[in-house]
Amino acid sequence: MRLITLLLTSISVAVISASSLHAQGRVWQPSTRSIEQISEHVYRWGSDNQYGAYILTDEGIIVIDGHYCDSGTAQWFKGELDSRYDVPVRYVILSHDHQDHNCHTGLFSDTAVGIGHVNIVPHLVGENRNSIVPAITFEEEMDLRFGGVYLKLLYFGPTHSDNLIQIHIPEERVLIAVDSAKGRNLFPDFRDMEVNNQLRVMRILANLEDVDVVLPGHGPITTQDAFIDYYDYLFALKENILGHMRDGRTLQEIKTLSDATMREDFGDYNGIDRLLEHNIVTMWDYLYRYREPNARITQEEATLCIQDSRQCRTD
Repeated sequence: MRLITLLLTSISVAVISASSLHAQGRVWQPSTRSIEQISEHVYRWGSDNQYGAYILTDEGIIVIDGHYCDSGTAQWFKGELDSRYDVPVRYVILSHDHQDHNCHTGLFSDTAVGIGHVNIVPHLVGENRNSIVPAITFEEEMDLRFGGVYLKLLYFGPTHSDNLIQIHIPEERVLIAVDSAKGRNLFPDFRDMEVNNQLRVMRILANLEDVDVVLPGHGPITTQDAFIDYYDYLFALKENILGHMRDGRTLQEIKTLSDATMREDFGDYNGIDRLLEHNIVTMWDYLYRYREPNARITQEEATLCIQDSRQCRTD
């Protein structure tokens, strides 16, 4: 562990120890914008089923994540902070590189320093998102002490992206698990996901100590049960498809068989009617590439497969 003392302008603000769908056509609902206090220092903000968080201290504010680029919510959020508090934003922590979680965080760059996993930087440089690019990065974990609040930033390897981190405030028993705490809500697909490690991380987060409240990036405030619920779905989907692949089934056969099984066991999960077929196809694609690394489908084939499952390779 190494110790870093940061200076912002002329003020010493922190001591840090560290170890090495785009919404096209979406109608945004400003009436859903909200700020909710979660614990003594932790707040949740957002709209339209898309949420970030912030930590309020006497020395300044730590913002966690932005919002969709075209929603206008990040600009609203900055205005709310400016009108409510007499302290500036000093840090912006980015959970990962997906645009719905970091757009317009550059609004705080005049007073704040960005923090994120080392892998996030290449994803942000050159992108037209008005996103703050982290000047402070870490590889495995990082401790941030600021304004009397202790945050632990954790990276467990590639999961939903190659740079997704968890933000734990253990003394307030809050875990900010953006795009990890899906619970009974389906992801659209697994193109960016490292499924095997995602399963491992779900078990880790389900058993993390000093957690009463879990804040996901999408959906309602929850508990660690959310990790168990999504683990159950993801594991069952993977094993079901893998079993059919071992039996030599074609993709069309797998779609029919897995659809019936998954609906029977997980029919009450949100998005099952809209996303299950796509989940099956993209999980099959992941497993095909994972099991046959020397027989990878081409990028063109993968794109066609994702767009229209009838064009997926079935050999």
